[in-house]
Amino acid sequence: MLLACVLLALVPAARQAAYAQTVKANPCSVSAGRDIRDSAVTVICGYTPEQVRELIQAAGLDAEAAKTRVKALSEKLRVSAEALVQFFRILGENRVEDEELPSKLLEIAKLYREALDRLAVLRGKDPRTAALVDEARRVFEAGDYAKANELLAKAETIHKEARRQAALLRKEAAEAERREAMAEVGMREERGRISLARLAYLEAADHFRVALDLTPEDEQSRRSALRWAMASALYRQGDEKGDNEALRSSVAAFRAALAERTRERVPLDWAMTQNNLGGALAALGQRESGTGRLEEAVVAFRAALEEYTRERVPLDWAATQNNLGTALAALGERESGTGRLEEAVVAYRAALAEYTRARVPLHWATTQNNLGAALAALGERESGTARLEEAVVAYRAALEEHTRERVPMNWAMTQNNLGAALAALGERESGTVRLEEAVVAYRAALAERTRERVPLDWAMTQNNLGAALAALGYRESGTARLEEAVVAFRAALAERTRERVPLDWAMTQNNLGNALIALGRRESGTARLEEAVVAFRAALEERTRERVPLGWAATQNNLGNALMALGRRESGTARLEEAVVAYRAALAEHTRARVPLDWATTQNNLGNALATLGERESGTGRLEEAVVAYRAALRERTRARVPLLWAKTQTDLGLALHMIGDRYDDPELLGQALAALRAALEEYTQERFPHERASILGSVRQLEELMRKYRR
Repeated sequence: MLLACVLLALVPAARQAAYAQTVKANPCSVSAGRDIRDSAVTVICGYTPEQVRELIQAAGLDAEAAKTRVKALSEKLRVSAEALVQFFRILGENRVEDEELPSKLLEIAKLYREALDRLAVLRGKDPRTAALVDEARRVFEAGDYAKANELLAKAETIHKEARRQAALLRKEAAEAERREAMAEVGMREERGRISLARLAYLEAADHFRVALDLTPEDEQSRRSALRWAMASALYRQGDEKGDNEALRSSVAAFRAALAERTRERVPLDWAMTQNNLGGALAALGQRESGTGRLEEAVVAFRAALEEYTRERVPLDWAATQNNLGTALAALGERESGTGRLEEAVVAYRAALAEYTRARVPLHWATTQNNLGAALAALGERESGTARLEEAVVAYRAALEEHTRERVPMNWAMTQNNLGAALAALGERESGTVRLEEAVVAYRAALAERTRERVPLDWAMTQNNLGAALAALGYRESGTARLEEAVVAFRAALAERTRERVPLDWAMTQNNLGNALIALGRRESGTARLEEAVVAFRAALEERTRERVPLGWAATQNNLGNALMALGRRESGTARLEEAVVAYRAALAEHTRARVPLDWATTQNNLGNALATLGERESGTGRLEEAVVAYRAALRERTRARVPLLWAKTQTDLGLALHMIGDRYDDPELLGQALAALRAALEEYTQERFPHERASILGSVRQLEELMRKYRR
């Protein structure tokens, strides 16, 4: 699942659930329904994103026609032509995507104009610094950022020296020191704004931090604004550039801001800060293996909702409801119960009461996407398919507004999530249509989710693609799809490292192990199976029972599968005994009440391990235990619900009963075996499963011959 949170006001919204204040259009601005950074932009001053990119390229060639167009656009943006060319250079250096060009260009132009206005009042009384500031304003207006920064730094140095000398004077010196200190603060703050215009967020945060340190304690309003600016820059660094340390610093800065922006004094600002704190915590929590950050995020969002009421600020209330849903859903995915996921669904549906398609179409689409993710997570834990079908409906609704042309990254995110829901449905159906649709959706997502642009999202979709290919491979006699799946999983692990995203790394190790088992079963050697055991044991280092009980149980089940496959190729029983231990461990969390289909799968697998052990023993104790396990599995593996899995368990049950009947020379047991195998043939048709059908028919003929002997 891919979810994210929304930061309000000065903090840009997070990538997937980006909800901030509504932006209104003027004749030369971007019209968008959320934070300007993440909005869908069609035109700026009459220029489309494609035309802006064309103009940037033409300006780089210094064409005469381009100069005319640059001059025309600079006049509309109220900047100099030289400055506009510098803006183009900044956009190129930062590899800004086409769809973001208009909003980023407008943002930089706005910061540029504001800087010019501020520079006009920064002259001060010292003629030396006044001259430097005048010159800085002149070169800045011409687009020479480096020279402007250098001149301001010189002016700052002069003020700093003047402040040091003024400190030697008594009362007059103290007043002069304060005056020069505030002037120095202004210079440093302006350098931070210039860094923001260059998208150099860490540099900007450092400038704001220095300015904050210089600001006197009694300048509370100024200190609060600087702290906010620092936290905002740190958040953008962490969110946009995957810098976890910057996110941690952002959390600390927002918490410090809460001490200044108290609920009693400025309740709405306090709520905004709580929301933004929650966003930073949630972003960190989704990248870390523990749940502490996510729990803190839930607390912060719920605090924000105490002041962000629907009656007072309906859109901010909806944004925070969405963010709350994101944190709850992330927690729910790591817990064995469904309570958090149900709460997430409630929060998303609450947000949609204000986030309507007519009012804020992109907000509506993002929340539909998030709702789909929560429904899909619930659906994977239920035996029916209703929730999964609801998730597919929600994702397809989101894609009506999340188009590739308008918001390519959100389109890719929703394609990825749609693929996951289709794959979950496909695994429960006998056909392959849904699985093929899932592969198509994942490959569509990868057209925009490239490794260079969004490495972790690219890795997520590679992992999901691998899972869908593996599911198809399990149903085919060849190995091509399985080999593709292994390639996809190993690609994902190039970015999903244990250090960066431990739980995601463990998930992909688990998936890789499953594909290796399937390949190993179709090969004569044991190398792939041994690799699978290594992958599962690696996954269990992070997928612990305490941290992710259902994930731990799934990997224990899969480890049992690998050990059983190895045990069948060895003469001893040690691996088979280990497999039984692994399956029984899995059943401690894979309970029938909690995850009925997973419980049934593990029961079936346990039956297989016991049956294999029973084949090698003279008694029938293990075989009888296997029959108990198979019959338990069939309580949930019904033909109506999961026809192929039902047929598989019927086959396994029939073979176990056949062995017991042979040893006891019991026609009743042999008759039960024959009935089970004949039932399996109803799904294992000649057209779809010729090899499986041929194998089962061989056993059926043997049993029919035995039964004829008993009748004589």
